[in-house]
Amino acid sequence: MKTLLNALTISILFCFVAINTNQAAIRGLTKEPYSRQTPNDSTQADLRLKQRLEWFQDMKFGLFIHFGMYSQWGCMESWPLVEETKWARPDDLKAWTDRNKDLELFKHDYRLLNKTFNPTKFDPDKWADAAKQAGMKYFVFTTKHHDGFCMYDTHQTDYKISASDCPYHTNARPDIAKEAFKAFRNKGFGIGAYYSKADWNSPYYWVPDSIAHSCNPNYDTALHPEKWNKFVDFVHKQVEELMSGYGTVDILWLDAGQVRPPLQDIRMDSLVTMARKYQPNLIVVDRTIGGKHENYHTPEQEVPEKPLSFVWETCMTMSDQWSYKPGDNFKTTHQLIHLLVDIVAKGGNFLLNVGPQPNGELPETALSRLSEIGDWMKVNSEAIYGTRAIAPYKNGQVAFTKKADAIYAIYLAKNEGDGLPENVTFSELKPEQGSKVFLLGYKKPLTWETADNGVTTIVVPANAIKSPPCKHAYVFKFSK
Repeated sequence: MKTLLNALTISILFCFVAINTNQAAIRGLTKEPYSRQTPNDSTQADLRLKQRLEWFQDMKFGLFIHFGMYSQWGCMESWPLVEETKWARPDDLKAWTDRNKDLELFKHDYRLLNKTFNPTKFDPDKWADAAKQAGMKYFVFTTKHHDGFCMYDTHQTDYKISASDCPYHTNARPDIAKEAFKAFRNKGFGIGAYYSKADWNSPYYWVPDSIAHSCNPNYDTALHPEKWNKFVDFVHKQVEELMSGYGTVDILWLDAGQVRPPLQDIRMDSLVTMARKYQPNLIVVDRTIGGKHENYHTPEQEVPEKPLSFVWETCMTMSDQWSYKPGDNFKTTHQLIHLLVDIVAKGGNFLLNVGPQPNGELPETALSRLSEIGDWMKVNSEAIYGTRAIAPYKNGQVAFTKKADAIYAIYLAKNEGDGLPENVTFSELKPEQGSKVFLLGYKKPLTWETADNGVTTIVVPANAIKSPPCKHAYVFKFSK
């Protein structure tokens, strides 16, 4: 029993390892090193996965969407339901203060948000157009968050967007996940299905007649294996629906890192085998777990200080909150472009999140940011797509990427309105003698040299300084 209690304590603590009170959600991201297994090329499956991870790394930039009934309140997705996550119920949350900070009343009314959720202006083609304009290449959508409300037409529960008690069910195409996947797939995007392994609406995860203090099951799974097995069966059936009925899915993005052995074993081996029966090219991301089913790592709301030794993706919000929040603070275009460059220079992908409004439209500020990022990408995308990291990754205000025989030196303007300087300098990386240098967006080659002290200087023409090809960051391409 002592061992069981210790394991349960560890599991509960794990749920909160990644809490950052300045962020909108936690996903179980651990800062500690953990075991990883990478493809060893010994089997056809390993070779296929290795090829798929190369494909994934080539895309570099994706759109993440957190959308659900919670958007109506402008609150954090799911987390306000957990007693211990007081940070998810801030005093400026109207839905919280209107209920006199009564948690039981808040939870009761939150559960009923499905009965008023009606995003009548949802148009997935507009989402996909905005993402394509921004230069994004893949799309990850929240099919079900921890609260259990499904944004797809599952047959395992009536707590879903297409149920008769949800007003959106009268729409001609009520399966929002299916329509979103279809729209993005038609425009050439890779498709990722976010799915929470936890489900706080399931009576087999949170038993209705017991208090749920944490994000974990509110009963002892070891003492009630029959109950837990029913939940495992539920999860497998829901994942099977997504894998078999929603077209080609490239990424299964599994959240809720507390759902792991020994106390929350959902039999990942059999789940992944089943999923790949339908989707043989599937990349699986069993977040924060490590091992063979976490095919790439997902640092959340942060960029690693240095390149990682395995495939990775930073997932980050464009604003402060993952889900929609009225008047939220959005990062500037300058910040977002610099984040993209920093992540790519370190060998990662950037999965940028936007929370749609309750009516289904993306916020105007988000659309503006995506358009402005797209303006930059139209000039500079060859320094992003298909590139890999090259040491020293960054030197001063210059970041580096490489592709085939080209090296890209990306000058990051310090301030929002800064243009190009007369000279761009860097050290620690020595371009090959005889290389030509072009400023992307400027047709004529530039003059450059590397001094005996190892400092490389690129001379920027006056015309380029006067009429720069873009804003925020400027790319210099070295090639033979």
